[in-house]
Amino acid sequence: MEEKFDAIVVGAGPAGISAALVMARAGLNVVVFERGEYPGAKNTFGGILYSTVLNQLIPKFWEEAPLERHITSRTLCFMSPRHGVKLNIQSEDFAEPPFNNTFTIIRAKFDRWFAEKAEEAGALIIPETVVDDVIWKDGRVVGVKTRREEGELYADVVLAADGVNSFLAEKVGLRKQFTLDQVGLSVQDIYALPRGVIEDRFNLSGDRGAVYECVGDALQGIWGIGFIYTNKESVSIGIGTTLKFLIEKRLKPQDLLEHFENHPLIKDLIKGGELREYLAHMTPEGGYDYLPKLYTHGMLVLGDAAGLVNASPHYEGTNLAMASGVAAAQTVIKAKEKGDFSEASLSHYKRLLDECFVMKDLKKSRHFFRFLQENEDFMGPYLDLFTELACDYYTVNELPKKEMEKRMRKKLFKRLPLLRFAWQCLKGGRAYF
Repeated sequence: MEEKFDAIVVGAGPAGISAALVMARAGLNVVVFERGEYPGAKNTFGGILYSTVLNQLIPKFWEEAPLERHITSRTLCFMSPRHGVKLNIQSEDFAEPPFNNTFTIIRAKFDRWFAEKAEEAGALIIPETVVDDVIWKDGRVVGVKTRREEGELYADVVLAADGVNSFLAEKVGLRKQFTLDQVGLSVQDIYALPRGVIEDRFNLSGDRGAVYECVGDALQGIWGIGFIYTNKESVSIGIGTTLKFLIEKRLKPQDLLEHFENHPLIKDLIKGGELREYLAHMTPEGGYDYLPKLYTHGMLVLGDAAGLVNASPHYEGTNLAMASGVAAAQTVIKAKEKGDFSEASLSHYKRLLDECFVMKDLKKSRHFFRFLQENEDFMGPYLDLFTELACDYYTVNELPKKEMEKRMRKKLFKRLPLLRFAWQCLKGGRAYF
């Protein structure tokens, strides 16, 4: 006799576990398959947990979750080879609950804890299981094929939360293969440092945390970002860009990371640290215009598998993933009540995402990502000139200030194509606003 569940979730990341938790609380019979040894064993990301949705699922989760630090300081750093300009934002408001809904975490710890919450609610989580395909019957998805003994399992609905390169979404025809400019690759090192050293270097105390987000020479002038996240007793440092730029520029991500770590503005922040881990992670970067279809008969697509990452200056992912998990669960609960798991019934999932911040934010930033890819000047020559002029302004010498400013203007007009720059700024403003 075939084993049948109300719902099968593939992937025990933030999206999949959020969905499983909500469905289990509603009394549905839910199973979650995770390919890692345990939830979080194979999951990595930049390092920031955005927790607006999580706080709705588990109020005051910070009192028990295995968090690293709550972010009270964010620094945007514009870097050229010899100069840098930093814009720092910090607030005492961020040091009080709910801590601006931003935390650094280590996925191996956090995901395991989050999955345990779903188990407590009644979900069955099965790790070390690869799902190879879905099972079709009468034109709809009715289950999955796994690599376990007696590996076919059946359900009313399958939720694909299996990451950016979701083979399930591709197999059922909900998305095509990504192009190189739609996929990002991040690599990072984790350096162990004493807690006191971290707090001294980043001007922190207690469980307060800091984030650095760096552009320009952080990645040798190509589109992308370098980042630093403070944990309790370690620092995560990494870079991220698209596969397109890595291939076109013939760059190795490890070389970019080494370049970033040795930049004069960065190297002393990790000085003396003991390298503990090297991690790599792919992310969807296409944004709103490249989202796949999110539902079909008997199946929904969630989180990174659905391309739900806000590739904008905010660069949020976990809150979008969890929101998609909640919306998917609510859709399944409603479909269960009606006994209807058709495509028309499951389209309610897309309506829920359209009504909340997920699609609204993605739609707002839909052109920004493309603008930056097509206007590399902002990451290279423009940024180099900006940092150089800023340093010129504060250079101490015997020149009269009026003469120094005259020289700065001359340098600006000589090196900056004003009409092109103005046109690009106009396009950039339209792309973001």
